[in-house]
Amino acid sequence: MVLKIAVIGLGDISKIHLAAIKQNPNVQLVAVCDRNIDDKEPVNQSCYTDYHQMLEEVEMDCVHICLPHHLHFPATKAAVEKGIHVFLEKPLAHDLADSRAIVRLEEENLHVKICVSLQNRLNDTVAELAKIISSGRYGKVTGLKGMVAWHRPKSYYETKPWRASMKTAGGGVMINQSIHTLDLIQYFGGEIDTIRGSVDRLLNYGYDVEDTATARIQFKNGATGLFFATVANAQNSSVEFQVILESAELTIKDSILTMTNNEGEKVKLVEDEKLPGSKFYYGASHMKLIHHFYDQIKQDGNDYIHAKDAQISMEMIELIRQSSEAKESIKMGVLQ
Repeated sequence: MVLKIAVIGLGDISKIHLAAIKQNPNVQLVAVCDRNIDDKEPVNQSCYTDYHQMLEEVEMDCVHICLPHHLHFPATKAAVEKGIHVFLEKPLAHDLADSRAIVRLEEENLHVKICVSLQNRLNDTVAELAKIISSGRYGKVTGLKGMVAWHRPKSYYETKPWRASMKTAGGGVMINQSIHTLDLIQYFGGEIDTIRGSVDRLLNYGYDVEDTATARIQFKNGATGLFFATVANAQNSSVEFQVILESAELTIKDSILTMTNNEGEKVKLVEDEKLPGSKFYYGASHMKLIHHFYDQIKQDGNDYIHAKDAQISMEMIELIRQSSEAKESIKMGVLQ
């Protein structure tokens, strides 16, 4: 069975999606869509400027949605209503209302699969980390830390103005650069009890999206988490993710997982694959997740990252934002 695939949105991230499609011998790219299709590199497939027209005219099994955040829900809805499976680039949507609407779409259309690209869960380092934690050998999780210190010049927002507006992006550093880190914090930390957060605009760019955010996260199991993210750094430094167990510390930095025991001995465990020719922070797990999702479509499986899984980090972002405004901790689950 050869799956027929289409792509909506031919921006920067679509190159990773198109490469994954090309490398899979069991799928066929049948159409692409972009509002400014004439400005894009030719892909030798049926080209559209209106995704509604493409979904109506082209037979396909799955569509990749690589659009600005505020267009995620309407494009996903249009595909799901046609019975077409969706591979959705992160984030789930630009705000809570749209992200919750996608979760409802998923719940009400069980015959259609929606996979959200939180692909860092499939990194070799993350998979090994999960294996060590689940073994229980070093005790339970007591603390987590996720830190992202990157740089984004003003031109980053000027070249694509949707990134600079809450109405279209839904936020800045939290939703765009560090949502993977937030996802991993909750993935390993468990159910969240409360969040105390702070957001700011340290750069004098004049936009309404945040460039810096911090949060302390209290989990129901007693563990605590620290989150820090900024694009006000002088350069793109390595993301650091750490899980503290009762008798060991596990740290992912520079795409390498290391373990430090109670005696202070540090051991390298595994290193992530790199994707040649791409930005260092993309990693190689887009390919893994895309190919795995195709397999789940063929097998009618349920093992992929659902909309409901991706919804948790969206709730975290809004909680951090509201906590910053209220200057107090807010309980998870109280947002309307």
